[in-house]
Amino acid sequence: LLSGSIQGLGTAAATAKAPLPPPPAPTFANVAYGTHPREVMDFWQAKSGGPTPLVLHIHGGGWVTGDKARVPELEKYLAAGISVASINYRYITQAIEAGVMPPVKWPIEDAVRALQFIRSKAREWNLDPVRIGATGSSAGSCSSLYLAFHADMADPASSDPVARQSTRLWCAAVNVAQTSLDPAQMIEWTPNSRYGGHAFGFFPDPKDLKTRDTAFAQFLADREKVLPWIKEYSPYEHVTSDDPPIYLYYPAPPALGEPARDPTHTANFGVKLQEKARSVGVDCELVYPGAPDVKHPQIVDYLIAKLKAPSIN
Repeated sequence: LLSGSIQGLGTAAATAKAPLPPPPAPTFANVAYGTHPREVMDFWQAKSGGPTPLVLHIHGGGWVTGDKARVPELEKYLAAGISVASINYRYITQAIEAGVMPPVKWPIEDAVRALQFIRSKAREWNLDPVRIGATGSSAGSCSSLYLAFHADMADPASSDPVARQSTRLWCAAVNVAQTSLDPAQMIEWTPNSRYGGHAFGFFPDPKDLKTRDTAFAQFLADREKVLPWIKEYSPYEHVTSDDPPIYLYYPAPPALGEPARDPTHTANFGVKLQEKARSVGVDCELVYPGAPDVKHPQIVDYLIAKLKAPSIN
C-alpha cells in the first residue's frame, strides 16, 4: 500500500509538472500590415458558419519590448466562435532612433493601421467588421483604450483602401491600463508616478531600457511643452459620450492620492477613467479585489459576453 501510495504521488507530481500543450497554430502567421519588420500580425480563424467577431490583442511591454506570440485565453475565444488577431508594432525606441516625435506616434499609429487592415480583410477572413473588441496589458491596454475613445480616423477620400476603414471598436477590455499619459494627472492620482515620459521623448538612453522611467521629473517640469502631444495620445483626453463600453482589470485595489506599490499599473488609473466615462454616459466596468458591481470576473468573460451578445434591432 505504501509503495502504491508513493507511486501514486510520483505520478501526480509528474502530472503537475507536465508542460502545458502548445497553443493552436495561427491560421495565418506574420501577416504584414505595414512595411516595417515589426508591422506584422498572427490571425486565428474561429470555426463558424457565418462571419465571426474578433478580438484584437495588443501586447504590453511599455512600447519598448514584448511580442504578439502569447494571447491570454486564446482557446476560449476560438471555442466561443470569436476569431483573434495579435499584433506586433514598432517600438518607441525604434521611433527615437528614426527621429520620430513624439515616439509614441509609432506604436499608436500601428494599432490604428492594424485595426483598419483587419477590417479590410473582413470578407476574406470571414469576420464581422463591426464586432471587434481590443484587449491588451499595460502599454497594449493604453493603445487599446486610444482606439476605443478616439474619434474615427478613417479617411474616406484616401486612395488606400485600408485607410478608408473605420477605427472604431465594439468594446475594449484591458489589463492594468495606463488610462492617462498626463504627468500632472498621474502625480495627483498617484504621488510616486514615474511612467510615461518615454512616450514623448523623455528617455535618457533608449539603448538602456532601465533608464525608461528615470526622467519623470523632467517630463512633469516640461509638461506644457508637450501638452499638445499629451492631448493627442492620452486615452483619457478622448472620452466622449459616443464611445463603446469598456472593462478595466487591476489585481490590487486603488488608493487615490497615496503612493502605490506599482504606480505604473495602479487601479487609481481605472478609478479616474471610470469617473470620466460615467460622467458622459459610457459604460465602464472596473474590476479589482473587493470592487463593487462586478459582472464579469475576467477579461475573457467580458469580451465573449459583449462580442456574442444578440443584436438589438
